[in-house]
Amino acid sequence: MPILAVYLLRLCGETLKCTYFRIVIVLWSVYAVFLTVTQFVPVFYLISDDNVYSRSPLYPVLLIPTALLMLCNMIGLYHRRDKMTSGKYRTFWIYLLIPTASILIQMCVYGILFIVLGISVSAFFMFVFIISEQVEDSIRQSIEIGEQQLKIRTLQMRPHFIYNTMTNIYYLCDLDPQKARRVVGDFTKYLRNNFSSIVKRGMIPFEDELEHTKAYLAVVEARYEDRLITEYDTPFTSFRLPPLTLEPIVENAVKHGLDPESPPLYIWIRTERTGEGTGIIVENSGEKNALKAEEKNTANDSEPHIGLSNVSDRLKALCGGTLSIEPRQAGGVIVTMYIPDRGKIAEEKKTAAGFITPNAEGSPRT
Repeated sequence: MPILAVYLLRLCGETLKCTYFRIVIVLWSVYAVFLTVTQFVPVFYLISDDNVYSRSPLYPVLLIPTALLMLCNMIGLYHRRDKMTSGKYRTFWIYLLIPTASILIQMCVYGILFIVLGISVSAFFMFVFIISEQVEDSIRQSIEIGEQQLKIRTLQMRPHFIYNTMTNIYYLCDLDPQKARRVVGDFTKYLRNNFSSIVKRGMIPFEDELEHTKAYLAVVEARYEDRLITEYDTPFTSFRLPPLTLEPIVENAVKHGLDPESPPLYIWIRTERTGEGTGIIVENSGEKNALKAEEKNTANDSEPHIGLSNVSDRLKALCGGTLSIEPRQAGGVIVTMYIPDRGKIAEEKKTAAGFITPNAEGSPRT
């Protein structure tokens, strides 16, 4: 019972320097004294030389401190009901009521150890609760870590991309003002989508992620003109996915495949229904295994960005999706993301459990 009181106070964020815990310690100490005394003086029960156990008329007095201890814990639990979730609150009541009922029965019944049975059953419920709490905390921490990594890496967008874009806009203002305005619009859209991804904690429509990707490609195409050719085949768009999943894949393809001294880089983006989900396929005509090489060198890369490993982790955590990479026969690589239909259900369950809050609609104003 003192351990239960300590656990209750810890969950509620309180210290042991409170009246409730002092009362628990006093009652538990009285019970410990009673047990010690009865080992030498048969006040409450007696064990004969023949190893026969028998109660004395004062045996119910031995259980009074434990009954008061249970009552004290019940009162302490009730006063802290607003600091606990409904699941925790119910579990503590089960843990308290079953042994209390066992104590009351044990005062009147002899021969069956109802106290041992009651404590064993209640301890089993508490054990299951603690294990489930640890699992939920682990899932919640994994999601929070993934979100923090996403925020950090979003804020650490590659500086050279921003510098080059602004430089191109500077020169286009004199050479082609209309094109400069178009690039400014695409670049603004790209930045807005990046920063809005920081506050979006849940899943987003595929159309939003595709729009973000097109904004990025439009900025790159303005710089390299006919060096980058992109084709889209996306008949299936009615699904949701984690933010910043498609765009980082395309960005990696551009980084490793676009070379002024090489043939133009082709990128194909398509969606298709696969089983009970949707597949997003990104092909590029760059060098073979370029994306795998990028993953190995991410730790030493001086230009921070969102790596494919991060995309894979968030796909798995938020919607149960997968990411695979394979070489393309004609050169380049093929990256495939699979978004299961149950991803939406998984997101709703996590939202209901308090793991993920729904993403805010709209984008931050500029």
